[in-house]
Amino acid sequence: MARLRDVVVDCRHPASLARFWAAALDGYAVAPYDEGELARLRELGVEGPEDDPTVLVEGGPVRLWFQRVPERKIVKNRLHLDLRADDLDSEIDRLVDLGAELLETHDDWVVLIDPEGNEFCLA
Repeated sequence: MARLRDVVVDCRHPASLARFWAAALDGYAVAPYDEGELARLRELGVEGPEDDPTVLVEGGPVRLWFQRVPERKIVKNRLHLDLRADDLDSEIDRLVDLGAELLETHDDWVVLIDPEGNEFCLA
């Protein structure tokens, strides 16, 4: 039986989008870079974590990987994350302060987009 391990997000700038999601999700953080990983990146011609083409966010049962792709997002996501909050209004404000944008408001949930335009819901 298969188990979910990672959710992978295609994006233009993995480091900044990873920071957004690490801050947005309770208990998550961008995985730290040790000297071995920094050396591996340099061998690939990557100067440092800010230019890393794949950035890991961990802290819960499912990890999030952000990987650089050349094309921009054009149409609606085929998959999105649904988040829950104890105080919907406060969480909307917090996520908007982090860089999200409010798209739609419904009776007891909202649709937002992250800094690269990926939709997600919050209830």
